[in-house]
This record gives sequence, C-alpha cells and structure tokens, in this order.
Amino acid sequence: MKSVAALITLASTAAAFAPAEVARSSVSVNAFANGMVGGEGPEPIPFSPSLTSVNFDPVGFAERSPEWLPWFREAELKHGRAAMLATVGMVVPEFMRIPGEQFSFEAIPNVINAHDALPDSMIQIIGWISFLEACTFPALANMNEYDRRPGDFSFDPLGFYPTTEEKQNEMQLMELKNGRLAMIAIGGMVTGASITGHGFPYL
Repeated sequence: MKSVAALITLASTAAAFAPAEVARSSVSVNAFANGMVGGEGPEPIPFSPSLTSVNFDPVGFAERSPEWLPWFREAELKHGRAAMLATVGMVVPEFMRIPGEQFSFEAIPNVINAHDALPDSMIQIIGWISFLEACTFPALANMNEYDRRPGDFSFDPLGFYPTTEEKQNEMQLMELKNGRLAMIAIGGMVTGASITGHGFPYL
C-alpha cells in the first residue's frame, strides 16, 4: 500500500510539467503577479497587513521586478517539485528498500545517514539531476521570447493536465501549494532527523 501511495505521489508531479495548450487568462497584466496563480489565499498569516496569504508579497518582488516574475515562478516550481520528490524519497525508505545489501536496513538504519554512507549513489543522483537541469536551460533562456508558461516543459505522459483553463488553474494552484508545503516539510524532516537521530516521524 505504501508503494502504491508513493507511486501516486510521484505520478502526480508529472502533471507539473504538463504541456497541453497554454491557455492565457484574461486577467490584466496589472493584476497581482501578472495574474499568475498563487495569490488567491486565504490561508491566515499573522502579522501580515491583510492577515491572510492573499497577494502575499512582503518584499515586493512582484512590483519591483515584474519582468522577472516568470523566472521567479519557474524557480519556485522547480524547488517545489524537487521538495515533493525529496519528501517521498525521505519517507518511503523508512518502510522499504531497494534490493542490495548496501541499501538494507542493517547497513543504513536511518535514512538520513544514506548521504554519507553511499557516496557513489549520491554522485549518480547529483549527475542525473544536473543533466536534467541542463536540459531546461534553452526553455528558461527563451522564456520571454515565446508563449510558454513557467514550469511547462511539455511533459505529461499520463495526461493528467486538464484541458479547460479553470481546471488548469486549479491544478497549477494545487502544485504550487503542495510544493511550498513540501519545501518547508523536507527542511523540517532533515532537521528533525539530524538532531534526534530518529527515523520517521523524526521526533
């Protein structure tokens, strides 16, 4: 059951790279963040001017650097996607391992220790990540030259991405919020595992 849940989580991130047609919203370019999803809220944020996450931009990036908004969103989505995969990669090995004595529970009781215990594996992981990142350079460099939504790499093999603009915006918002949560979560998980030396739930 846990493996099924992990596969579903991984598959859901594929929609993040969805292609389909880029449906442009009719929102004015003067709207918050040029009308990109993410400012809808209404999660509470104490001490903020509106006390909610609606159009939350305390440093003013959206106003000061509007030409960089696509790059900001692209970076946020990439980090969010990596964090979502990282949380799965942190939790699943607590319950199951791939074949190989070096990956066994006896060899590595705590997942957090795999980083130092498996240097060859880490080199491969970093190498593949670097390769995939390099493959996105052309799309990133030409982001403002053609009609490409930030984070859209035309990769949706399972066809998760909706065809209507309303549903597309819903999925974009789900991915964005889950990515933001995952970025916070993986930081807390690694910190908890490092300090306590315990496995899941790292307390």
